[in-house]
Amino acid sequence: MELWYTEKQTANYGITAKIKESLHTETSEFQDIAMIDTLEWGRMLVLDGCVMTTDRDEFVYHEMISHVALSAHKNPQKVLVVGGGDGGVIREVIKHPTVTHAVLAEIDGRVIDVSKKYLPAIACALDDPRVSVRVIDGIAHVNESEGEYDVIIVDSTDPIGPAVGLFARDFYEAIYRALRPDGIVVAQTESPFFNGELIARVFGDLSSLFAQTHLYLASIPTYPSGLWSFTIGSKVYDPKTIADLARTSQLVTKYYTPELHAAAFALPRFAKELVTK
Repeated sequence: MELWYTEKQTANYGITAKIKESLHTETSEFQDIAMIDTLEWGRMLVLDGCVMTTDRDEFVYHEMISHVALSAHKNPQKVLVVGGGDGGVIREVIKHPTVTHAVLAEIDGRVIDVSKKYLPAIACALDDPRVSVRVIDGIAHVNESEGEYDVIIVDSTDPIGPAVGLFARDFYEAIYRALRPDGIVVAQTESPFFNGELIARVFGDLSSLFAQTHLYLASIPTYPSGLWSFTIGSKVYDPKTIADLARTSQLVTKYYTPELHAAAFALPRFAKELVTK
C-alpha cells in the first residue's frame, strides 16, 4: 500500500509526493501543522495543507529572501524576520557578520517547536546568542518598533488564515515606519503564474512608500508553479546592487551568488508586465 501527499495549489492543479512516514500532525491555536517524510523531498513542513519547506529545496527560498536585501544594505545590524518559525531565514541572516541582533517574530510557537525537533538543519540558528525568538504577533511588533530595524524580512505563509494581514497596505506602512532611514524590506509574494493580482497589488503598495521597489524571482520546485517571486522595497539603496562585495562573496550558500543577485531581477516579460501596468 502506497501513501501519497497532494497539495492542491489551485482549484485545478496540485503537486504530489510519495510519503515514507507521517512524523507529526496537530492543530495549533492558529493552523494545522504536519511534518511528513517524503521519498523525493525528505522531511516536509506543511501548514494548513500548504508546503512551507522541505529538506531538499529549502535553501533556495531561505537564501533568496535573505541575502538579496542584506547584501544590498551597506551595514545591516538589526534585522527582523516576521514569520519564518522554521528558522531557515534566521540561519541565513546571521551569516552576515555585520548583523548583531536578529529578531524572529512568529505568531505560532508550535511551528518553532516542531521545526526544532524535525528540521534541525533548518532551525539550527534559533539558539544563536545574536537571535531573539519571540512568539508574538509580527504585525503588532512592527507597529511598536518605529525606526528600529535595518532590514525587515516578511517570511509569511500563503495569504490565508493568520497571514492575511501580512499582505495588507497598512502593514507595509508600519514596516516603513519601523525601518531606519536607509532600511530595506523584502517579502515573499507568491507565484507569478498563479498570483499575478497579488503581486501587482503588493508592488503598488510598496512602490508608493519606498524610493526603490523591485520584483525578483527564484526557482523553488515544491512551491506552486516552481517559480517564486519576492518584492523588495528600499528607502535609499538600489537593491539590485551589492553594497559590500567582499562580505557577500564570503557567504557560504548553495543557490545565491553575487552574479545571481543581479540576474534575479531580470524578469521574463509576463512577470515584468505584472509590475509595469
